[in-house]
Amino acid sequence: MNAITCIEDLRVLARKRVPRMFYDYVDGGSWTESTYRANERDFQRILLRQRVAVNLAHRSTRTTMLGQEAAMPVAIAPTGLTGMQRADGEILAARAAKAFGVPFTLSTVSICSIEDVAEATGGHPFWFQLYVMRDRGFVERLIRRAHDANCSALVLTLDLQISGQRHKDLKNGLSAPPRLTLRNLIDMASKPRWALGMLGTRRHGFGNILGHVKGVEDMASVSAWTFAQYDPTLDWDDVDWIRRLWKRKLVLKGIQDVEDARHAVAAGADALIVSNHGGRQLDGAQSSIRALPAIVEAVGDRIEVHMDGGIRSGQDVLKAVALGAKGTYIGRPMLYGLGALGEAGVSRALQIIHTELDLTMAFCGRTDVGDVDTGVLLPGTW
Repeated sequence: MNAITCIEDLRVLARKRVPRMFYDYVDGGSWTESTYRANERDFQRILLRQRVAVNLAHRSTRTTMLGQEAAMPVAIAPTGLTGMQRADGEILAARAAKAFGVPFTLSTVSICSIEDVAEATGGHPFWFQLYVMRDRGFVERLIRRAHDANCSALVLTLDLQISGQRHKDLKNGLSAPPRLTLRNLIDMASKPRWALGMLGTRRHGFGNILGHVKGVEDMASVSAWTFAQYDPTLDWDDVDWIRRLWKRKLVLKGIQDVEDARHAVAAGADALIVSNHGGRQLDGAQSSIRALPAIVEAVGDRIEVHMDGGIRSGQDVLKAVALGAKGTYIGRPMLYGLGALGEAGVSRALQIIHTELDLTMAFCGRTDVGDVDTGVLLPGTW
């Protein structure tokens, strides 16, 4: 673990330990991947303003997101197929998040089910991300299951009515569980830690769906059903319907436009997430960090504005907070940690980001993350 000092170290190790189709699923975007790369690149263009001779003896990164206390303004993002990066991956990541003191968000297309995660974390509140499926009865049941599992927030993703064209996934024939082709068998056999873990778990398909939909009772049918169920008719009337069904905190994910941000406020959401789905949907869209300031200016006094996309360090977190984000999300850094070292890797990713956030905040002359604003950024670079 001493050799792991940054998120890039975890990424490199994960690439060695995770089968190609699942590593590529994480480390890739749609079409030319220009938006995926811009998410990272645009953070790097923002420069920090170093300050000196400030008393830095007592520092705090503690904050709240959706009224929930957090060790830093970071939550674990909902990521599909997490349990394919490492056996029982969602459970491992949720445990790491609980121990560290940051929110964990479970995806609809997770391998471990809502109930699995609730049981493994002792009923500790977590957040649940919802995809709206054509089968609205299933959606209602899913919302009810999230409520019964003590989920404290529902994160409704709005930018996956249809799926972006992801060349790596198409070429790899991505599926969960993976098809047992000669190529896949050779690849999995070369990843013994991964293979042994998968042999030791019963969770290999979409746990929130398998056995919860009539006629979807086996691994083959669940993947086909899931990818056919994304609903292109999703609109703001559906958001209103979900708002009526869900009485706890509601977060709308996938907002990139000021007009859509205003719709989110009108819909009664408690928070929105400025997000382009990690560059996995509309290639050529602007990065999340570039979209953030205008949305904060337009609605930040009426709704909690969060962001995700491109965060690879605690410095990135600080820059997002400086530009008005009340919270940020890490998807790929968590998945790199999980693929590299399991639960310990997720914990390590959180530790790395926290240390970087704390130190960078101090170098910029601030001792409390709640006091961070654009004064920590070099004018003209954001």
